[in-house]
Amino acid sequence: MASEKIINLTSDDFEAVVGSSTKPVVIDFWATWCGPCRALSPVLDSIAEENDDVVVCKVDIDEEAKLAAKFDVTMIPTLIFFKDGKQTDKAVGGMTKTAILNKLK
Repeated sequence: MASEKIINLTSDDFEAVVGSSTKPVVIDFWATWCGPCRALSPVLDSIAEENDDVVVCKVDIDEEAKLAAKFDVTMIPTLIFFKDGKQTDKAVGGMTKTAILNKLK
């Protein structure tokens, strides 16, 4: 079950959520049919539940193709990290909880 703290991001609310966040943000670009994406989901749920000092978002690439294209997402899962509204890093494929948290610091 997905964490209630995870934000399902759209093009319409991107700036309000990511651009104005005072906390580090990670966005998971994923799809329902993607096995590795489903494997990464519990890791992100755990991060969202246990860390009030970060923002965890998900973007379904099938529903938000323009947003995926804006960030040149060509493979999934792709995690993009932001601080102060600016992209700081990008990672493709599965990652451990520790690796994700390190990128958010």
